Amino acid sequence: MQGTVDGFSYGAVTPLVAYLMACLGGALGLRCTTRSLLVTHSWRPAWLALGSAAIGSGIWTMHFVAMMGFAIKETPIHYDKPITYASLGLAIVMVGVGIFIVGYRGATGAALFTGGTITGLGVASMHYLGMAGVHFHGHFTYNTFTVAASVVIAVVAATAALWAAGRVRGFMWSVGASLVMGLAVSGMHYMGMAALGVHLDGTSHAAGGAPEPSVLAPMLIGPLAFLLLAGIVVIFDPLMVMGRPVPIPVEQKPGVPAAAVASHPDRRPALQEGRRPVRRAEHHASRTPQNR
Repeated sequence: MQGTVDGFSYGAVTPLVAYLMACLGGALGLRCTTRSLLVTHSWRPAWLALGSAAIGSGIWTMHFVAMMGFAIKETPIHYDKPITYASLGLAIVMVGVGIFIVGYRGATGAALFTGGTITGLGVASMHYLGMAGVHFHGHFTYNTFTVAASVVIAVVAATAALWAAGRVRGFMWSVGASLVMGLAVSGMHYMGMAALGVHLDGTSHAAGGAPEPSVLAPMLIGPLAFLLLAGIVVIFDPLMVMGRPVPIPVEQKPGVPAAAVASHPDRRPALQEGRRPVRRAEHHASRTPQNR
């Protein structure tokens, strides 16, 4: 028996809120990734990890906010919590692998392609693993072509986002990149939902419909709290917002040996109080032209 799917049980509310969650996670993750490229190597892993968790949490939150509006009219829906939380962990880990590749190799060439591909596959894997945690009296089927299109959207969106993290420095450019990333991630979600087919096992006597907000809301509290904390970090760190480089002492710059810095002390003549600087006596060759 074919089930009747309604992906917008609450109208435009769930798609709009889901899009904002994707933009928020993308914005925080991109700023953290940009910040990691402006600091010394000792702090870089921490910023990259924070960016990975922000993007992964934002994408996961977007997915399940959108799922609040998903309903099968003939049967109720339940969620398997272990699988649901596993999809969150998978998103953070795979996004993290892609971000660390770009963070250490740069947003160019093979590193960008590899990091974007892994990150995009992480987004798509999170979506379909999360759908595997949806239980009802039946099973899902998927259209292969539409699923492939959703994966391509995820990979392209992730690659563009990582490129923006490595290249874009201005605040307004980062906001624009986050809006585009949120649109792409939301588009990937609804493209994946368009590939969905529902087959019911017999007739269920229970009333169907969208899950109550109280079912998914407790699972969303943790990621939302994390996004809030990450947002506070961004707000109170103007260097993350503006994307300006951190001044690094000469002796800590790559390619400058410490011995070279130590062997070149300040050569400016010391000024004595009330006196002009004393010049060292130097031998100059006579510049008087010779008489021929």
